Amino acid sequence: MTQKSMTSRGFTGWHMLGIMCLFFGVIITVNLIMAYFAIGSWSGLVVKNSYVASQEFNEKALTGKEQAALLWETKLDYKNGEFTYHLLDKDGQAIDASSATAHFKRPVGDANDTSVTMEKTGTGQFVSKIELGEGAWIVELNSEAGLDDPYRQIRRFIIVNGEYK
Repeated sequence: MTQKSMTSRGFTGWHMLGIMCLFFGVIITVNLIMAYFAIGSWSGLVVKNSYVASQEFNEKALTGKEQAALLWETKLDYKNGEFTYHLLDKDGQAIDASSATAHFKRPVGDANDTSVTMEKTGTGQFVSKIELGEGAWIVELNSEAGLDDPYRQIRRFIIVNGEYK
């Protein structure tokens, strides 16, 4: 009876080629998947023209400081698809603003952005019908309240079970 001796071939160049192809194949595949999802998601664009926005920044900052010095207060509420906004002075008295607009957006992404012109229901009181989904929102309110620039207030809030929190 003869036995053939089995010899081990060891690690060859073909083995190394296979490992390198698998290694770079995984890296390239992951990069392509990440690029696909990056293209299909939020662009990250905050302003259309960053140069113009930078030129307006100091003016907006000064206006914001002047308005903050007024110590005005805003009260917001959302129930049953109705968003209400009250504008009060530092003593809690209603400010007779002539009009107000609200721009709603999600903290990330612009798919749900919407703007509404609010209806005046009383002195410093405005209301608008709008359906806001559950979760976090940012609202930018602009009121014509007899100032040089519209009174601007930005608030972040959460909708839970259809109500303002």
